[in-house]
Formats: sequence, structure tokens, C-alpha cells
Amino acid sequence: MADDIKSISVKSRCSSEEWKVRVELAALYRLVALYGWDDMIFTHISARVPGPEHHFLINPYGFFFNEITASSLVKIDLDGNIVEPTEYMVNPAGFTIHSAIHAAREDAKFVLHVHTNAGIAVASTKEGLLPISQHALIALPNLAYHDYEGIALDLDERERLVRDLGDKKALMLWNHGTLSVGETAAQCWTMIFFLERACQIQVMASAQGREHIRMAPQDAIEVVKVQQAVASGAGAMLAWPGCLRKLDRESPGYDS
Repeated sequence: MADDIKSISVKSRCSSEEWKVRVELAALYRLVALYGWDDMIFTHISARVPGPEHHFLINPYGFFFNEITASSLVKIDLDGNIVEPTEYMVNPAGFTIHSAIHAAREDAKFVLHVHTNAGIAVASTKEGLLPISQHALIALPNLAYHDYEGIALDLDERERLVRDLGDKKALMLWNHGTLSVGETAAQCWTMIFFLERACQIQVMASAQGREHIRMAPQDAIEVVKVQQAVASGAGAMLAWPGCLRKLDRESPGYDS
């Protein structure tokens, strides 16, 4: 029989600001699981802990995403050292990717990385994401690309990853998966939602044959470049409370 996972609440041991971030990060893990975007234990989401220390929170390696709670998250520094007592370890590949982005981008308070079937499928095509859906047109102005270098264990890759991401809010890792960043959990979630939906739509459309795919008109592409800021800004903040209510109904306990 598998061991039961029991996490002792850390709410009384951390600031109210840190606890809020813990709850929101745990919510992101549960949402990824709820949408079927998890990859057993092998992807990761992180959040910067408020304060000057530049610590961040990441999943305990070995937990499935629908098991993660606010209290089970592991606090780590930019050198990979666990900074609070815990019986868990972290994913070294997660540290490589996330420490690079947190160190370089002050606005990247949340970083979400997934390996979905649709995301990897599109990341394995020569053209990447195509402007064939409204979801794609929202994602594309925010999207950068990073070459595949193998499992992300080489710390030297961090410089190249940060360079490729630049000031964008989303990254397609060729042959690997997708990633989003956000100043808030809501923004981070909304960006990966649009990107992943765009990938799903592209895979479905491609099944008809490339010659049958209709690209969006260039005029419309330019219009959505302006409009997409609303979807990733105000729209994200409006949608986020509904996401939490969905979790309360379908995956309760994330906030413990």
C-alpha cells in the first residue's frame, strides 16, 4: 500500500503574504492536474516568496499535482538549497529552469512549465504555433522559443533560456513543452491556458491536412495584438476567482 501523504500546516510559521502565495501556487498545481496537463511528477510550477531573500517555492518531488497543498511546497534559494526543514526533495531540472527566470525577471513571480501532448506536438513542428485561432493570436505576441538541449540539468543552459525568453510572458521549448510567467498567479494561469488551448486547436486542425488550415487575416492578427492585453490582464483577474471556486468544488484541500 502506498504511503499516505500528510503535510503539517505551515500557515502559523510564515507571513500572511507568503501564505497567500503558497495557496495560489498550490491552486496552480491543482488546476494543471484538473485540466489533465500534468505529467505524473515530472513538470513544475514555482513562485517567488515575498521578501528580499529571493527565495521561491516549488513542488516536493514525488507528489502528483492533485496531492499538492500550500503547506507541502518546498522553499528553496537560488543556489538550490532548501531553506526550511522538510522531508522532501526538489526536481533538479525544475531548479535549473525556474531559478534562471526568477533571478532574471523581477516581474516573473510565478513560473509554470508543462509537458502536454498538444504542447509537445506543436513544439515538435518546424513552424511552431500558427495564427489559426483566436487563442493563438492572443498567445503569439507573448511567445518566444528556446532550443532543446536535453533534460534541463545543465546550469549553463540558464543564460540561454533567459536570453530566449527575453521580456515575453510565454515560452515554447522546442521538442519539450510550454512555459508561462506572470506577476500574479492569475496572469500566469491565463497565459498558459491560451497557449495550451491554441496548441490543442492546432493539433486538431492539422489532422485535416496542412493544406486545409486557414490562417487568420493579417489585419485581424494586428488587431488582436492590441486586444490581447485585456485577456491577459483584466480578463485574468476576472477568471481567477472562478478557477478557485472550481477547485473548491472539484479538488478541495489545496489551501491547507
